[in-house]
Amino acid sequence: MTLSPRRFARRGSFWASAAVLALCLWSSGAPSVLYPTYAGEWHLSSIVITTVFATYPVALLIGLLLFGNISDAIGRRRAMLIGITLIFVSGALFVFALDVGWLYVGRVLQGAGTAFALGAASASLVENNTSSNPRLASSLTTASTALGLTLALIVSGTLAQYAPWPEQLSFIVLSVLSVVVFAAVYLMPQAAPDARAAWRPQSIRVPRGSVRVFVLATLAVSLAFAVGSVFLSLGSSFAKDLTGTTNLLVIGALLAVSSIMIGTTAIVLQRIHAHLAVIVGAIITVAGLALLELVASSGSVALVLIWCVVGGIGYSLAFMGGLQLIGRVTAPEHRGATLSTLYLFAYVFQAATSVGAGVLATGLGLAASVDVVAPLVAILAVVVGVLGLVDWRIRARAGVVLA
Repeated sequence: MTLSPRRFARRGSFWASAAVLALCLWSSGAPSVLYPTYAGEWHLSSIVITTVFATYPVALLIGLLLFGNISDAIGRRRAMLIGITLIFVSGALFVFALDVGWLYVGRVLQGAGTAFALGAASASLVENNTSSNPRLASSLTTASTALGLTLALIVSGTLAQYAPWPEQLSFIVLSVLSVVVFAAVYLMPQAAPDARAAWRPQSIRVPRGSVRVFVLATLAVSLAFAVGSVFLSLGSSFAKDLTGTTNLLVIGALLAVSSIMIGTTAIVLQRIHAHLAVIVGAIITVAGLALLELVASSGSVALVLIWCVVGGIGYSLAFMGGLQLIGRVTAPEHRGATLSTLYLFAYVFQAATSVGAGVLATGLGLAASVDVVAPLVAILAVVVGVLGLVDWRIRARAGVVLA
């Protein structure tokens, strides 16, 4: 007699999917605190560090183009298991890294793993939501990613500063967590084989009749990712220069303030109307970018903290609102492909922002790079806010309510 493991019900699958999202962002943020250490040990410039960071979204983009819709074909569970496995291998590469080349390969695997897991986990949250609140899935997506990033920054900073093997131990933790999350996802129900279409490389998937909503949702998430790329690609160097500290825990904790605010905002304001979330998120993001300019010119630690708080709130509202909008207009059989298409465009913005900021920081310095990047991202925020207001008014006149 063969015993099979007891499978999760919908509620267990819901929380397992949330754990996958947290793991994806933990993986993406784990190297951020260590970038100054790598730079000092291997004599790396800002442009090298930011291209290491940007390797992740580039690999993710390619992965989304090829495999973004794969969970619609093979099932959410199988796609997440593949992604988690790749993230586990990436952690092992960082543990044994001998030079910057290992970092590039590790980031490629992190991006590829996230490409498999991110859309699948986001879709699984929507499909396994047992709550009467339809916004819970997008709120928990935002909160889970924020939690993963927060823990990555704090744990990595703590271990790098106070534990032995400062460049290895945080990635050992990441690998162990990957095994735990893999086990949780393995216990999810398997999709019926005959209920899935054959997989083929992804085409751009836009919900029929909802192009305007798709554009708005994609730009809102792209805005959040563009702001996030400033935190993750240059944030540790920025915090180090402004505070004058070399304590990696302090730097990690400082950057984690923004991700804490992302998660808190998503939970507290989970019932906010999607259009209102996008509009207010865009406005707050502009305010956060103005604060970033003040931080660059003044070097005030207090302003750094306020910038992290304001930037985190703006990120959360824009990201959560965008996901709410797209989730309400997408058919279940195309949900994985549509969410992956949205993430694809968003990561284009993230990669462009991080590489551009790195090039400018290397050539002109951190403060000068902010003077260029902040206004450009602010323009995107204004566009998002205006489009959100226009779409909301059009739908209100037509009597169409999305969220």
